[in-house]
Amino acid sequence: MAQPALTSTGEALPRPEGLQGIVADWSSDQRAFKNVPWGKAMMWIFLLSDTFIFSSFLISYMTVRISTTVPWPNPSEVFALTIGGQSIPLILIAIMTFILISSSGTMVLAVNYGYRRDRVKTFVFLLLTAALGATFVGMQAFEWTKLIMEGVRPWGNPWGAPQFGSSFFMITGFHGTHVTFGVIFLIIVAIKVWRGDLDNQRPGFLTGRKGNYEIVETMGLYWHFVDLVWVFIFALFYLW
Repeated sequence: MAQPALTSTGEALPRPEGLQGIVADWSSDQRAFKNVPWGKAMMWIFLLSDTFIFSSFLISYMTVRISTTVPWPNPSEVFALTIGGQSIPLILIAIMTFILISSSGTMVLAVNYGYRRDRVKTFVFLLLTAALGATFVGMQAFEWTKLIMEGVRPWGNPWGAPQFGSSFFMITGFHGTHVTFGVIFLIIVAIKVWRGDLDNQRPGFLTGRKGNYEIVETMGLYWHFVDLVWVFIFALFYLW
């Protein structure tokens, strides 16, 4: 905790009550922010702003769905796949979710081996995470293609409320864009790890301090956020 400020007579000034007291305490304590890499701090700020955007999308979707007087399409039927002559509801979405959640596990391992400065294993798990992310994006592209061929558009669909199409393309498209950029940056970081750029502090993009794998942890923050957002999309858009 921060030491209280002193008056000219050596007496401690009273700390403000409530929220102002918390702000005063944290703003005067260097330990709260000391040695925090700027990239990690900026990533947290970015993720906070992104949380507001995704929340706005999902709240708008729920508002539209509750308020529309036209029947809303049944996700179990819309996102079903016919396998062996039988229609299996949400099978593709379930596989996509499993793949993305699994990629969080591989990302944790990459960060763990990054802490240990194990260059080879960090590279392998970063690449595996990127591969799982690319698989997810590929399956999402298949999902989009299937629905477009069935007549789904941002302005309508064959099964009911026209807002379904705009909600689907807006929410899944925005999330898919995040995953795509995440895959690209994971590959870039993996290449830098493999070449030893983080160990030698080679000049360039996404390198950081010599011998420090903090960029791997920063990418882990982004990737876990993307996975967490998908959990909410899966629960609110596909299961509801």
